Amino acid sequence: MSSNLLDIYSDYLICQNKHATATGLSDMLSGDISHDKITRYLNYEDLGSKDLWRYNKPEIRRHERAMGGVLILDDSIEEKPYTDENEIVAWHHSHAKGRHVKGINILSCLVSYNDAVLPFGYEIVHKDVSFSDIKTRKVKRKASTSKNEDFRNLIQQSIDNKVLFDHVLADNWFGSKENMKFIHGLDKKFIVGVKSNRTVALSGKDKKEGKFQQVSSLNMRDGESKKVWLKDVSFPILLIKKIFTNEDGSVGVLYLASNDIEHEAAYLYQIYQKRWRIEEYHKSIKENASLAKSPTKRVRSQTNHIFASIVAFCKLEIMKFATATNHFAIKYKLLVAANIASKNELAILRQNNAFA
Repeated sequence: MSSNLLDIYSDYLICQNKHATATGLSDMLSGDISHDKITRYLNYEDLGSKDLWRYNKPEIRRHERAMGGVLILDDSIEEKPYTDENEIVAWHHSHAKGRHVKGINILSCLVSYNDAVLPFGYEIVHKDVSFSDIKTRKVKRKASTSKNEDFRNLIQQSIDNKVLFDHVLADNWFGSKENMKFIHGLDKKFIVGVKSNRTVALSGKDKKEGKFQQVSSLNMRDGESKKVWLKDVSFPILLIKKIFTNEDGSVGVLYLASNDIEHEAAYLYQIYQKRWRIEEYHKSIKENASLAKSPTKRVRSQTNHIFASIVAFCKLEIMKFATATNHFAIKYKLLVAANIASKNELAILRQNNAFA
């Protein structure tokens, strides 16, 4: 996609409030660019993570700090229950809903400095391998690479691009020992969630003797930390327990694991709270950048639409600092302006009709 058309299309994704269509964009431009040209560009280009880095690199360099940056990774599913299935619109397990849903699964990688949230890498899960289920005899799909492999690839991409950060943050779905060892091997620190049934040893001696116990069985207070050892992991881990109250009044327990054993638990938990910024990113890109409103059902054009939606988010983030206004307030201001323009146009039409 040419930079000019990408700029126009991503602006359109911010401005519009319903389904994005090539015809709708062409009409907004008074036909200066035909809908066929827009469709051809969406179908032709092959934009992805490397292109996002090139696009957002100047902004990342502008905000980056030698200390305090965090790398945040998480996946999200944009549900597509009524869209025809293909290698990216497929069935994925939703951690939020506890069941499989049909949609597009995107693993995102952001770097955050102070209040800046800057996406620079992502992987769309491609279920590009078809197989026959022995029990049901139905044809199913699976990805040729796992999300944990994609997770590590995105972190490696940040290293290759010399992105500055102190900690990698992720929830317990990415708290595998392979991921921990990979990050530790890069001489980087991680703070990741771990499940309560994870087994740990309380000393190096216990580890050698195979004495492991579940995290949930440890008598830990809220905010307490313990140095523990994981099976097949050569370095010690700081385990942290946090108790919190959900919106519905229920009590939850969060366990965190970190290879940063030099800092206090309270400090590490404060850093981990920045992980919530990727949840805000997911919400904004869906509601303010038209992620779900792809104008096509073809894989190539769907992936290019996703790229343009991420670019639209990047534009909103830049405007956030320029206007001291959050993404939702910017979107609302555009909506009000559109409503005022519609009201004025309606008044003109009524006046013309009165004199007809």
